[in-house]
Amino acid sequence: MGVLSNMIQRDQLRPGDHIYSWRHAYLYAHHGIYVGEGKVIHFTRGAGQEIGTGTVLDRIIFSSSPSHSPDNPCPKCGDQSSLDGVMSSCIDCFLSGGDLYLFEYGVHVAFFIAKARGGTCTLAASDPREDVLHRAFYLLQNGFGSYDIFKNNCEDFAIYCKTGLLVYTSISVGRSGQAASFLAAASAVISSPLRFLTTSFTGLGAVGCGMYCVSRLVSDIGIRRDVIKIPVERLTAPRGLDEAEFATEVVKTD
Repeated sequence: MGVLSNMIQRDQLRPGDHIYSWRHAYLYAHHGIYVGEGKVIHFTRGAGQEIGTGTVLDRIIFSSSPSHSPDNPCPKCGDQSSLDGVMSSCIDCFLSGGDLYLFEYGVHVAFFIAKARGGTCTLAASDPREDVLHRAFYLLQNGFGSYDIFKNNCEDFAIYCKTGLLVYTSISVGRSGQAASFLAAASAVISSPLRFLTTSFTGLGAVGCGMYCVSRLVSDIGIRRDVIKIPVERLTAPRGLDEAEFATEVVKTD
């Protein structure tokens, strides 16, 4: 494990590990929780589509489209081509031909910034493996709500399983480092030229890079203030938690 790559071998996996695999020439990654015996619990939109926009983007950005066609289903998983929500797949179907990477928890700030690509690590600490597995299996049976690429995606699912942390404000991005990185990059690209038109090209680049790093850092689940630990049983209660109830829970924990 290091700054350049989080790639690991299958024999290094332990139940409760948060793993991911890059898709489409490293455009984005799909995340899940390894639960042992070659199985991964992960969260996806219907038929593996990540965004569901009804446009050509749905053919480009998809997370866990099965490696096998409906006519030739996986001998371990069966036909999962039409499934959505939280599902359990063999590791081959989860990877879908990609390499295996391990998401890191409790990293140092300098290491986090050096890992410029989001969705690979967090400053937040992981809970014990038994808690991680309990959440993953519980959500497999009870679901994880509606899929949202910016607020409730596959990485959000895996991070919740590992930490039990939820974002209680409705106006901010979720726990996903990938989503935070995309928004930070867009902010840096849009705002830097408008605010620093008189600086040199090198200066613009440095300012843009700094804005990107700071935006990523303040959006990380391990440092932001708009998060609270919620038991998985409370998360999936019939009525769920609205923002007012989240605020009440925050007061109780302060």
